[in-house]
Amino acid sequence: MPRNQFQRMVFAFLTVLVTVHAYVFYSLYVVNGSMLMEISGAGSVIGAINRQGGVYMMGRYVPIWTVIVVEFCLAYLLEILLGSPYSFKLACKVFDPRENHPMMFETAVICATVGLMCPAMSFLAAVLYYPYYAGFHIVTLAANWLKLVCFNFPFAYFTQLFFIQPFARTVFKFLFRNEEHAGT
Repeated sequence: MPRNQFQRMVFAFLTVLVTVHAYVFYSLYVVNGSMLMEISGAGSVIGAINRQGGVYMMGRYVPIWTVIVVEFCLAYLLEILLGSPYSFKLACKVFDPRENHPMMFETAVICATVGLMCPAMSFLAAVLYYPYYAGFHIVTLAANWLKLVCFNFPFAYFTQLFFIQPFARTVFKFLFRNEEHAGT
């Protein structure tokens, strides 16, 4: 897998690119879709979002593409600064990458990444999507954060373990296949 800083940044880019789109879809359609349609009276989630003028973020309504760009930038920074380096260190505390099967070690890295990134991104989402129109209260922020962690953690764990990481690893191996063969 990634052997230098450039490759780590490319792998993080691939992972975050797929992850952000999955989470925006999950959040808008699966978690909040019925409520959005009920409030607006629209027959579809995208119709409900369009009827309300976009997605509520930071006290205003913005287009979906804005949500994706903002969440991508935040998630990519968090992955580069927190997720990648610390998940590897946490996995190394449990498994030795030289002695354990690569699949076990990769699974440990994925689990550690979810354990770090899910609460961090859920906290950022709690701040971004806080109902500022109702006034700010730290208890409400904490409750929203806990709620988001509870919604997002199972989704994060299973999608990262069974879909996103295998897909990102396959694309990464394809992109760097010449370097992989040159290194062996």
